[in-house]
Amino acid sequence: MSAVSFVMYALDKSAARRGAWRIAEKTLHITDLIGGWPGALVAQRVFRHKTRKQPFQSIFWTAVVVNTGALAWLLLSDGAASLRVNFGIG
Repeated sequence: MSAVSFVMYALDKSAARRGAWRIAEKTLHITDLIGGWPGALVAQRVFRHKTRKQPFQSIFWTAVVVNTGALAWLLLSDGAASLRVNFGIG
């Protein structure tokens, strides 16, 4: 997902420069939330894209916290034991 997110940010930055059709912020956030946030973080720094837009950054970092929290719960919680077995992690 990180690679997909990185490419999406690159395409959006390119479109912004050309004044072309843009990727919806909601779409970028969904990609971030489902695990693409590391690629998004790198893309934001590489392309200097969406780094100064405070509402976007607030939602982005919320997605990071939710994603890492969910991963921690999946890996560490006794309540997630059956999910770990289903995913072959446990």
